[in-house]
Amino acid sequence: MRYMLLIYGDEQALSEAERNDCYRESAELAHQIYAAGQYRAAAPLHPTSTATSVRVREGKRLVTDGPFAETREQLGGYFLIDAKDLDEAIAVAARIPMARRGTVEVRPVIELTGLPQPDLLERERSAS
Repeated sequence: MRYMLLIYGDEQALSEAERNDCYRESAELAHQIYAAGQYRAAAPLHPTSTATSVRVREGKRLVTDGPFAETREQLGGYFLIDAKDLDEAIAVAARIPMARRGTVEVRPVIELTGLPQPDLLERERSAS
């Protein structure tokens, strides 16, 4: 089963050196879970000051600068992993560096049929 590990924290709380250490540790973790066959994707996000929110109400598109909601902790990145169960996903989440300073939300991913498969798309692009 796939799990999305959503990483929340106060984006103002880390110094530049601490942020770079966090990125380095996260990359190391990504390589470890890749070697274990669990890695699907991971990435940090730019600060909420770069966010744009889109809503459609009564057929009209509303675009606003900023995140969806003002909160104490902001969504800062994610890991998408394969895990046999929730316990295994939690074990990976606990290894994410920001789990020590913020929150990692663990959510099972609903597998929908008919969606593009990234692995197949990459193979198709390489063959062209």
